[in-house]
Parts: sequence; C-alpha cells; structure tokens
Amino acid sequence: MKKTIQLAIVLMAMIPSICFAQAKKPVWAEMKAFHYFMSTSFHPAEEGNFKPLKAKADSLFMAAENWQAAAIPTSFKTKETKAALLQLVKDCSDIKKSVEANLSDKELLVMISKAHDTFHTLAGECRKADD
Repeated sequence: MKKTIQLAIVLMAMIPSICFAQAKKPVWAEMKAFHYFMSTSFHPAEEGNFKPLKAKADSLFMAAENWQAAAIPTSFKTKETKAALLQLVKDCSDIKKSVEANLSDKELLVMISKAHDTFHTLAGECRKADD
C-alpha cells in the first residue's frame, strides 16, 4: 500500500512537466543557425565593427539559403514565410556581393539592417497566432 501511494505521488508530481513538455514549440534548426550568423554579424556592425560581417557574409548567405530550403514548420504561415525567406536570401546575397566588391561600411550597414529587419519579420510576423 505504501509503494502504491508513493507511486501515485510521483506520477501526480510529474503531470505538470508532462503537460508542458507536450506544449513546447518545436525549434526550427535552420532558423537558429541563421540567427547565429545574423547576431554575430549585425550587432558588431551596428557598433561600427564590420570585420565579423565581412568575414561571415558568405556563411550568412549560405545559412539563408539552407533556411529557405528547409521544410516550414506548421507553426508558421506558409505563404508569408516563403515570401520573407525569398527576400532574406536576396538581402544576404546582396550583402555577400557587396562585401566582395568592397562597398563602404555605411552601405553595408544599410544592407545588414535591412536583412536584420527581414529576419525579425520571419521570427515574429510569420508565426501563426497561438490558439
């Protein structure tokens, strides 16, 4: 009888964690990978340090392409997400080409800021509302 009561207490204690585990939103790995390159390029650039952006422009572009090629999770609006990913790839392609062409830091800041805004559109506005 004592073991039955202990088992019941343990199971009751686990119910909240089981419920919350099922409600956890899936992680979009390609989005997370892109975010790494965006954050380590954009934030230094906005502070005047363009070395990370110039060093990672190719990786930023490839991460955008990988993200675009990935399956869109059901928690995202398909049409809006596809359009925003298309824009993001274009933005990152422009950055890559501009770095290769040695454009000014001022021009690069405008471009990375635009790509950053597109990223935030994807991360926020393209998500479906929680029911």
